[in-house]
Amino acid sequence: MNIMKSEEIMAESPKSFEDAIQAAISRFSKTVRGLASCHVNSMSTTIRDGKIDMYRVNMQMTFQVDAAPEKSGNGKKKK
Repeated sequence: MNIMKSEEIMAESPKSFEDAIQAAISRFSKTVRGLASCHVNSMSTTIRDGKIDMYRVNMQMTFQVDAAPEKSGNGKKKK
């Protein structure tokens, strides 16, 4: 049985929404194993001088939780 966990994150890019999503996935994958999916909750932009400055995405990242190591009867971890 797999146990999954979900974290909400925000990422941004000066290029596009797609680039912001890819940057978030790439960065999140460096610190979390078992990344399974992402759901884009919302997209927004920041504006500077009448032009889009940054593309922002708010995402829910879902990943698998590692199983806890089994313990023997004496409280020590099994090898």
